[in-house]
Amino acid sequence: MHNTGRTAPLSPIRMNFDFLPDPLPQQLAAHPWAQLVAGFVALALIALFVQWVVARIVLGIAHRLLVLAGHAKWDRAFVKRRAYHRLWYAVPFATVALGISDVPRIGHWATFIERVAHAGAWICVFLAAGSALSAWQDVYAESKEAQTRSIKGYIQIGKLALALVCGVLVLSILIDRSPLWMLSGLGALSAVLLLVFKDTLLSLVASTQLTSNDMLRIGDWIEMPQAAADGFVKDIALHTVKVQNWDNTVTTVPTYKLFSESYRNYRHMFESGGRRIKRTLRLDAQCVRFLTDEETARLKRFRLLHDYLEQKQTEVEMANRNLGELANEPANRRRLTNIGTFRAYGLAYLQRHPEIRQDMAMMVRMLEPESHGIPIEVYCFTATTAWTQYERIQGDVFDHLLSILPEMGLRLYQAPSGADMTGFAGRLRGEMPML
Repeated sequence: MHNTGRTAPLSPIRMNFDFLPDPLPQQLAAHPWAQLVAGFVALALIALFVQWVVARIVLGIAHRLLVLAGHAKWDRAFVKRRAYHRLWYAVPFATVALGISDVPRIGHWATFIERVAHAGAWICVFLAAGSALSAWQDVYAESKEAQTRSIKGYIQIGKLALALVCGVLVLSILIDRSPLWMLSGLGALSAVLLLVFKDTLLSLVASTQLTSNDMLRIGDWIEMPQAAADGFVKDIALHTVKVQNWDNTVTTVPTYKLFSESYRNYRHMFESGGRRIKRTLRLDAQCVRFLTDEETARLKRFRLLHDYLEQKQTEVEMANRNLGELANEPANRRRLTNIGTFRAYGLAYLQRHPEIRQDMAMMVRMLEPESHGIPIEVYCFTATTAWTQYERIQGDVFDHLLSILPEMGLRLYQAPSGADMTGFAGRLRGEMPML
């Protein structure tokens, strides 16, 4: 064997690809279930991509517009209430509803899936609308008007209306009927609906009337004994009103009861700036008598009684002078009484008190005598409505009036106590009373 200097031509190399699968379209054509799975996967990917586009672009633009327009509170409220999230959740449902008919080999299931996806999209839209209403309530809660007026009842009415519309629309989509056909069918069930939603309808009317007529506000002090409610209104909703009582318990009152039953609202008292004092002193009837000339002269030294006694003495002397000889009989003469002088003193004291409203009703009057003494009622208004200050002023007034009673020969009526009975028994035995 010798080398001729020429190389032999290479024989062609044949590669065997029989171990590789057929092209994908051929495999899909050969397997219908693969076409169905591929169609579902493609539709899911498209739905997720469209959702991403809407979330990143459309809703991102809405977010920036709200911030640039100075409505950052609304944007934060939308984020807090997940209004954006619920709205873009509707996008994949809408995409599936539009593209499910293009999935191969799906058959009659396309109609069912399309209806379900269509209904799901509308549910997400209505949930987003409900979140927008909740966001409105959050934004309103930060305003000054929210401290007196509540829109929670209106928000709940709006949510209830959205739920009803959503229910009718979704059901009509699922059964492939017109919403008008659904509404016509509700007429036959009106009696049942009225019975089921009786409390809701009553609360709807009551909540609207309470708010529109300004009958009740958040922060009002109300008193409703039949519901054991006595305190400040903390929340006004569609169905209930929450009242925080003075012992820090909370009473929940149905809204329609505040419209159909009576209760006391102290709001006008706070707005007027005066809080009423109405309390009685019960005097012992045995100590009521006429004043002597010496007592009258002594009481004239009281600054609050000097002008009153001067005027009354002039009137008494003139009236007695007109009686002539009849004035010799004491029973015929006009004379001053200690209880009348005390009422005049109490009125003069209130008129000169710096913390009593002088532009509101003020009197010291005697009520009908009873078995528990003669009631002397003090009626006036303090210059403040704060509870602690009101109690302090009321206490000061009655401390003074109680202390001045002995100066006029008066004393309070007091029912006998155990010590009184012991002293009485000791006197009967000729002994000293035991304390």
